[in-house]
Amino acid sequence: MIAVKTTSHLTSGRLLAHNTVWNLIGQLLPMAAGIVCVPALVNGLGVARFGVLSLAWIVIGYFSLFDLGIGRALTKLVADKLGAGEEETISPLVWTSLLLMLLMGVMAGLITLGISHWLVERALKVPAELQRETLHGFYLLAASIPMVTVTAGLRGILEAQQRFALTNAIRVPMSIFSFAGPLLALPFSHGLVPVIIILVAGRLAGLVAHILACFHAMPILRHNISVQASEIGPLLNFGSWITLTNILGPVVSYVDRFLIGALISVSAVAYYTTPLDVVSRITVIPGALAGVLFPAFAISLTQDPKHTSLLLGRALKYILIITYPIMLVTVCLAPEMLRLWLGPVFAHNSSNVMRWLAAGVFVNCFALVPVAFVQGANRPDISAKLYLLELPLYVGMIWVLTKHWGIEGAAIAWGIRVTMDAMLLFYFTYKLLPNKPTFLPKLAITVSGGLLMLYLSTLPQSLMIRGVFLCVSLTAFGLMSWFRGLGLVERRFLLGSKSVSVTNLSEGQL
Repeated sequence: MIAVKTTSHLTSGRLLAHNTVWNLIGQLLPMAAGIVCVPALVNGLGVARFGVLSLAWIVIGYFSLFDLGIGRALTKLVADKLGAGEEETISPLVWTSLLLMLLMGVMAGLITLGISHWLVERALKVPAELQRETLHGFYLLAASIPMVTVTAGLRGILEAQQRFALTNAIRVPMSIFSFAGPLLALPFSHGLVPVIIILVAGRLAGLVAHILACFHAMPILRHNISVQASEIGPLLNFGSWITLTNILGPVVSYVDRFLIGALISVSAVAYYTTPLDVVSRITVIPGALAGVLFPAFAISLTQDPKHTSLLLGRALKYILIITYPIMLVTVCLAPEMLRLWLGPVFAHNSSNVMRWLAAGVFVNCFALVPVAFVQGANRPDISAKLYLLELPLYVGMIWVLTKHWGIEGAAIAWGIRVTMDAMLLFYFTYKLLPNKPTFLPKLAITVSGGLLMLYLSTLPQSLMIRGVFLCVSLTAFGLMSWFRGLGLVERRFLLGSKSVSVTNLSEGQL
């Protein structure tokens, strides 16, 4: 019982809400920094060198995949031990994981060193005058891979303890430095090597900051340094499925673009990807929430399965309340938004595409929560197996629908895929929940009704009629959300009532 008392706060509603906000800040501030810094970098480095720098950002950002999912597995297993009150066994798990990630990072670095010449001289078609400095830059990046993989593991330790404020306090400066840091080199040099040295130095500083943060958050790590071979099996078993998911995910996400380019034209790809990139931005909201819920699910499944259902239901409800108005405005005003932003040609070619994709994104926002749940329930294989099932079906749908209806057909195929994915994820979530919730059928009915309203918003040709429809719909949705969707405790909390305790917020009615 003592363990439950000391860790139950890790699943409290107030803490999870605060951590979700921190995650949003951690994603939005670096985006703003990129908008500010990129024009100066393009002017200072030139287009060719900036292109190489862009590749460097991608390499640094995605080298964490070389941990074979152990970082995610570490978050899950540490959360399990916290929920079970087995804090004394966490240290061997952590050090075993970090050692594995270091070894994998070294191997990945050596592989990158070995293929650097091929990448620079053949695969990437780097201009001859830039090949030497690009090659040296790739050598530096290869040396940084172990730092990046170990940092991912250290971040997982903090996330298992719901220390998202601390992780984002490190991540935000690191991410901003990735854009702003290279500007420091421009007064002295316009070469790539000094710029990449600065990026690698930033990653080293981030590694040190994460080590100090972990020692502060979990002091036992400083005094009980040991490695246990028995921890390797569970880490690799969980991590291998995460890795497969991470490999298949981008394939499923980008195959539509390649097929559109092959079946129609490269110009059609632009008319398709531009609205998709815009409407997909909304997923940062459920993504921030899902990142917080993953360790919370692992803990609550161990301590209080009933509370797990409460967390799941509240998360889905808040996603509905936040995302639906945004999607309704997007679908209703898609032609006008595209015309103002990109001109009449884009509006003519992409308006219907944007509407179909927005409807799909609306459904996809809900799917991020069951993904976090099934992984928290120690079933990371579900996401990977669903990708394996969906990929051939999706390719076939894109091929047929694009042949008949062009990029609008591709958008329809994308929407069908994400809807099918969400339905299957919710099916497995229902099967894995110890206490079968009653809110999932209600959610299905509500989302179906929301999709119907999205469709109805596209029928009027007159902007004035659509504007009236939009105002009436948003007002009705707002009133229903406030009086029927939110409970009394939630309304008091949102109004800033001091009488609402963490316990009340966590245990209020759905």
